[in-house]
Amino acid sequence: MEPLVFADSSYQSLMWIAFGLFVGIALAIDLGMIESIRLRISSKNKNSTDNNVQLLSHQERNKKTFEHALRWTIIWISLAGVFAGLIFVSMGYDKSILFLTGYAIEKSLSVDNMFVFVLIFSSLGIPYIYQHKVLMLGILSAIGLRVVLILAGISLLESFHWMIYIFGGLLIFTAIRMLVEKKEKKIEIEKNIAVRILKKFVPIELKGDTSDKFLHRASDGIMYATPMLIALVIIEMTDLVFALDSIPAILAITTDSFLVITSNIFAILGLRSLYFLLAGMIDKFYYLKPGLAAILLFIGIKMLISEVYEIPIPTSIAIIFGILGLAIILSFIRIKYVSVKEGRDGPDGGMSFNKKDTDENRTNKFSD
Repeated sequence: MEPLVFADSSYQSLMWIAFGLFVGIALAIDLGMIESIRLRISSKNKNSTDNNVQLLSHQERNKKTFEHALRWTIIWISLAGVFAGLIFVSMGYDKSILFLTGYAIEKSLSVDNMFVFVLIFSSLGIPYIYQHKVLMLGILSAIGLRVVLILAGISLLESFHWMIYIFGGLLIFTAIRMLVEKKEKKIEIEKNIAVRILKKFVPIELKGDTSDKFLHRASDGIMYATPMLIALVIIEMTDLVFALDSIPAILAITTDSFLVITSNIFAILGLRSLYFLLAGMIDKFYYLKPGLAAILLFIGIKMLISEVYEIPIPTSIAIIFGILGLAIILSFIRIKYVSVKEGRDGPDGGMSFNKKDTDENRTNKFSD
């Protein structure tokens, strides 16, 4: 089947409209705006329940959170695939492949960013049921930030070609940093630069039950920033640093603003559901970070040698997907190896897996 390539700029405007409808409708449903309104109305007629019922509803809520995350992870990935099909029909095969490559790079780098999200929430002790609110606001604000940075990056490359060497060097530096940095177990909140900046505007309160509020007025009448707001500020600062790494990587593949923005936003919008799907097993992706470092290193070198030798786009795409696929396969192999080894080390050669212990670890990690 030959793609119907439309050169008319008005058709690209229709693609922007289609993208807006895709994202707007799906995002409204994913964030539960319609369901939230319905629940608020129905909750007025409900009576309070006893502790046993509340415990049961809490367990059911955790199960539904996972099911919702799985469902919406599949939906967001499927929507990106459908949109890639629209690009193929309207703009051609090459453009659709560039979109998918940009999406894959941003999505894989986003998974690495989840390690930081887990650290932030565990360091601040934010309960699992409130984390979605922080991520929702963080992702929505990240969209605006990404669009600005992408347009700025494209403008810089078009106006100052030598910026390609700056971007390439930045990617190589990031790749080396990812390989040598030690794995953090906890964030030192008071020393974090985002928190120090926040304290210049509002005092912070790290203790006390402030539920899901971002600001809390204490008994002395002073308004304090709660752990929720602190987490949001740290996530925004983290995303800014993350964007400075990921955007140059995509710009090395294409500088088409439509492809870069749409692939970036599609990857970001699925991040919240992907986090709740993978948060409990994120540390099992043993070789993801080295794989991402290898991808950034390759793209950085590609940018630095672009004047001497231009690596063909199909070759670049094959290398990127090859590295990513290898990292995932090796991670699954190690997971299986570790599981078998732990099973042999268990009593009587049996598996040492304990579902109760696993549930308790998950509760400690994400609830309190």
